[in-house]
Amino acid sequence: MHDTDDAALFSVVHGVAGRFAGQPVPVVMEALLRHLPPASGVEVTDIRRIAEEISVGRDPSGL
Repeated sequence: MHDTDDAALFSVVHGVAGRFAGQPVPVVMEALLRHLPPASGVEVTDIRRIAEEISVGRDPSGL
């Protein structure tokens, strides 16, 4: 993965975190799956972990 790909992924996670913080994990997961590029290389287990963080109000993007 390239730095630009990483930046795009972090940007998506940051955007979803801003809009879906505090929402149930399945809602956040759906948003992540809908917004992440299909070839992002992020596995479902990682998406769930990210969704759990967002669900409790954290922004795991680091932005």
